[in-house]
Amino acid sequence: MSKQGTLYVVAAPSGTGKTTLVSALIESMPSITVSISHTTRPRRPAEIEGVNYYFIDETEFQRMIEHKDFLEYATVFNHHYGTSRSWVEKTLSQGIDVILEIDWQGCDQIQRLIPDCVSIFILPPSLTDLAKRLRARAQDSAEVIQQRLADARETVARIHHFNYVVMNAHFDTAVNDLKTIVQANRLLQKNQFICLDKLLAEFTVA
Repeated sequence: MSKQGTLYVVAAPSGTGKTTLVSALIESMPSITVSISHTTRPRRPAEIEGVNYYFIDETEFQRMIEHKDFLEYATVFNHHYGTSRSWVEKTLSQGIDVILEIDWQGCDQIQRLIPDCVSIFILPPSLTDLAKRLRARAQDSAEVIQQRLADARETVARIHHFNYVVMNAHFDTAVNDLKTIVQANRLLQKNQFICLDKLLAEFTVA
């Protein structure tokens, strides 16, 4: 039996540093990658097609929904985001862990479809700190920042739906916490049985 990768879903209020943390995690651990979502959101100046997102229009997004191409999809701040079903399934089948950076709506969908996924919520140190981070990004108007802060309250209200909570107060500590979660999951009995089946067989054969 070949090892199946683990699906991780990571959610956080906008501006918490989720993407930067996940990037640091996959750079520091083997056999783990992040899924690149499709979105109808306009591309920001620093973003790269196929690296940050696959940028598509509304018509193409709806076509993908009709063809059941998405493992999950959601609407956030009037833009659509979706995760490719075929890419995730293929990557997991190769024994590679996959991280989905999604919002709480997408997390709910994934937890219903794949109950054994590992869900992680990234929390900012405070609402005040989050507001400072959003202003420092200089990507949104004051009105949009207020919308993101209101959404953060709604997002945090669903924190009890997640397996793990990581606070991003100190970056290196938060990255280490994420690495600990992944490593602990890889040491679970069910995962070790698959990796060590030949060794265990030596102790069970009379």
